[in-house]
This record gives sequence, C-alpha cells and structure tokens, in this order.
Amino acid sequence: MTESPVCLADPHLRYPAQPPPEGPREVVILGSTGSIGTQAIDVVLRNPDRFRVTGLSAGGDRLELLAGQAHRLRVGTVAVARPELADALRQALRAQYGVGVPLPEVLAGPDAAAELASRPCHTVLNGITGSIGLAPTLAALAAGHLLALANKESLIVGGPLVTELAKPGQIIPVDSEHSALFQALLGGTRAEVRRLVVTASGGPFRGRSRAELAQVTPEDALAHPTWQMGPVITVNSATLVNKGLEVIEAHLLYGIPFDRIDVVVHPQSYVHSMVEFVDGSTLAQVSPPDMRMPIALGLGWPDRVPEAAPGCDWSTAHRWEFLPLDTDAFPSVPLARRVGSLGGTAPAVFNAANEECVDAFLAGRLPFTGIVDTVARVVDEQGGDGSGTSLTLSDVLEAERAARRRARELVGSHPGGSTTEARR
Repeated sequence: MTESPVCLADPHLRYPAQPPPEGPREVVILGSTGSIGTQAIDVVLRNPDRFRVTGLSAGGDRLELLAGQAHRLRVGTVAVARPELADALRQALRAQYGVGVPLPEVLAGPDAAAELASRPCHTVLNGITGSIGLAPTLAALAAGHLLALANKESLIVGGPLVTELAKPGQIIPVDSEHSALFQALLGGTRAEVRRLVVTASGGPFRGRSRAELAQVTPEDALAHPTWQMGPVITVNSATLVNKGLEVIEAHLLYGIPFDRIDVVVHPQSYVHSMVEFVDGSTLAQVSPPDMRMPIALGLGWPDRVPEAAPGCDWSTAHRWEFLPLDTDAFPSVPLARRVGSLGGTAPAVFNAANEECVDAFLAGRLPFTGIVDTVARVVDEQGGDGSGTSLTLSDVLEAERAARRRARELVGSHPGGSTTEARR
C-alpha cells in the first residue's frame, strides 16, 4: 500500500455535497442504539436548530430503545439489520406512537442500513461497529452525502473501494484520535507535516508483561479505565488492536506513509493525538475524554457546535504522561503496520480474524494473548502479498469469510481457553 494520492479527510477543504441548508441539517444516524449513536442523539437533541434526524438504523438488539429514539426524533425511516425483527420493530414503534398515529417507514434486512444511507440527507453518521459498516459507507459516499465516519473498519477493510469513491473532503472522521489529527492539521499544509502521533490510553493492562497478560479474564478486559464503549471495541482497546486499526485509518485518511505515523501511550486521554510539523513544532488537540465533541464536529463541520462537551478545567493541576508503546506485550500495532503495508485484502483478513477471536475470548474459548497470536497466524496464511489494484467488494467479503473460517478452526484447536473457562 503506497501513499494515498489524496487526503480524504482534508480539513482545508469544504466538500460541497449540497448547498448549505437554510434550516436544520438533515442527518441519518447508523448504529443509533450503540455508544456513538446514543451520544450523537444527545448532541442533536440539544441543538434542534442545527440538526434534524431523518433516519435511524440499528442491529436490532435494543428495539425498545430504537423505537423510543424514532418517536422522540420524529424520523421518517427506521432500519433494522435482521429481517425477522421487522414486525417486532413495528410493534415497539406502535407502543411509542400510540393507536392511530402513522408510523415511520421500516426497512429490514442486511442491506437496510445501506439503503437508508443512500436516501436524501446532508450528512450520514456511520456509527456501526465492525466491517458490516462498509456497504453503508459506500452507499453514503456514492449518494454524495457528507460522511461523518466513526466506523473505522469500513475504511480499513474497504481500502481502495472507499478511497476511489470518496471525494476530497467528503469524509469527516469521528474517532477521537482522527478528529484530533483533523483539527491539528489545520495548523499547516500537508507538505509541512513531518509525522502524525496517535495517542493510546494503554487500556486496562498498561505496564503488564506478556506473561501477566496470559491470565487476563474477559471481565478484566472489559474494565476500560477511561472510555465507556461496546464489548468488541473495549477488548480491541485492551489488546491495542484498536490502535493498530487507527494507524491504518490514519494512513488512508491523511495520505501519510506508515513510517511517519507513531503511537505513544498517554494514560490520561486528554491529548487525543498530535501532528508534528517540519519546523519542529507539534500541535495537539486537547479535551476531556468525551465523544460528544468529535461527534458534534463530524455532524456540524465546517462549524463547531457550542457547548458540545465540557472543556478542560485549567484552574486545577494536571499531570499528563507520554510513554513508549511496549510492542512485545502488545504486538498488534506492528502487525497492523505490516497488514496496512500489504494492502489488498490483508486488512480485511486482519479485521475479520480479530472479530472472531474477540468473540471467542469473551466466550471463554481463547486466552487474551491468543487473540493477536491467532490473528497473526491467519494473516500469515491468508493475508496475501497485497499485489493487484482491482479490489472489489466481493474480494473483501470472500477474504473476510475465509479469515473467519480459519480463525474459528484455530480457536477450536487451541490448547486452552481463557482463565474464566479454566475456573469453571
């Protein structure tokens, strides 16, 4: 994978998806019942003059919440990923709306979120977790919408599919780290950037050796010291796979080579990332760990949303640490660099194998250190050499299926599960 020809997330550009709306900006929220989605709705509800939600999508595990969101926001369309839940969703909506009140349109099935993302609106916020967010990302870009992207996996596994479709400035990153880089890059031109510095909290196991990590339980891994997130993202933060994915994402978003993207551990999570310029200066984006700020920026760009989240209290003492990454205990970041450099379907293999291994770990069928070890083995076997440029969606989907199959095989043959299973 060579340096990207364009800067997809260019803060100096204003993508003209549509003329500026006269009234509130129309927004579609994908993954509305998850962490990103619920916080985005909080931002919207506190700024009714700025935003109006026209559609919501969710996986289907929290139908009552989804129906309540739809009723409160008065959306026109609600989508659910599982087709068998269409009737149950309508019942939940009826319980919210009451008898005789027209219900919103219901879309159901694996393509529902992508269909919703293609509907008329100004901005699509993709807060779906996992590579299933790829099709909605492509649909939103093809429809010409501004894409507020929190679903990093779609960019990573889609790679050239996304970069070839997106117009410069069409993607606004919502991950806290990439929103920070986006803001810091305003301080200079692309040619003046020496390196990107992505910060990591270090997760709950910062400072532990690899031997100590072998005893980690799912309960331990889900106790993140800073952020409240879903189980998959929380485990990815504990293994630092999430940080490896963010390195690949930074390369794709900003067109910076991998050897100029660093990772540094910052436990306090106030400095969300930094940009170092050729003159030796470094610009950092700083705010308390609250996702509503980058979400609001993604929804409102190029304008900032006042009071989106609390700022820093500079009247009190602060102590911030910056530590080198222990790649022996956490080999996921070097592995991700190799995967990103391979390109092709290698990132899809990496991500799919990791999702399977995280599920196995949470179920007690794989030890914590077995997650990245197993992913690395699948990448070695199926990652390919990254040759060829004609990547298709079917290539990505087939690579993911093969990686999942192989990961399940390796998990099944693993000599031991997690310490949780061993105690049963």
